[in-house]
Amino acid sequence: MSQVQKLPKEAHFPVTHTEAEWRALLTPEQYAIMREHGTERAGSCALNYEKRPGVFSCAGCGQPLFESKTKFESGTGWPSFNTPVEGSVETPVDRSWGMSRTEVHCARCGSHLGHVFPDGPPPTGLRYCINGVATNFTPA
Repeated sequence: MSQVQKLPKEAHFPVTHTEAEWRALLTPEQYAIMREHGTERAGSCALNYEKRPGVFSCAGCGQPLFESKTKFESGTGWPSFNTPVEGSVETPVDRSWGMSRTEVHCARCGSHLGHVFPDGPPPTGLRYCINGVATNFTPA
């Protein structure tokens, strides 16, 4: 089985931490998802059901990632958005599990957030499928 194409070690982000610092900063579940490219169980995060106006930001560094007005119900069990905040994410290729997918990473700290798929609603036609525990929600 091929592995996830992790961001190169030489990748530089405005926010960096040692592995020990990341482990202290994040919960074990967040660490597994955000630093080891894991996935939370579908439907397990309360943010999947969040409908108030506000902003979803990176749990690792606080970077605003998605505005609630871009969130939609995809039926997948993960928070889904059609447009990120401009410049907030990077999208390297993930070739694990015998398929090719596009990962979503925080552009500020490099944390893995989820994947983006070409089956979302207009205007972008994209579905940013994001692990809820990788984000924090701030109501407007």
